[in-house]
Amino acid sequence: MSSLETLAATIQARKSANPDTSWTAKLLSKGPEKCAEKFGEEAIEAIIAAAKGDRENLTAEAADVLFHLLVMLEASDVALSDVMAELDRRAGTSGIAEKAARR
Repeated sequence: MSSLETLAATIQARKSANPDTSWTAKLLSKGPEKCAEKFGEEAIEAIIAAAKGDRENLTAEAADVLFHLLVMLEASDVALSDVMAELDRRAGTSGIAEKAARR
């Protein structure tokens, strides 16, 4: 099991935890909108770190982005395995061709 799969399973398990003792449970209890908002905040922090060339901070913020992406997916009932299957489906396809196929 990859680190992301382990983290996704932990997030899923925390969904039923006490929001008073678990940050993840607290965030999930606020619903998909709040989880999406938090993901966006973390993404902006990662963008700022990248724009500043701050590798150390970008590393930490990227970890936050991945965590909050998984929380947002869990709040929206989207499995990491579904995202991975979509990436597998796209593998070997030019990004330009894949984007054109969406229209």
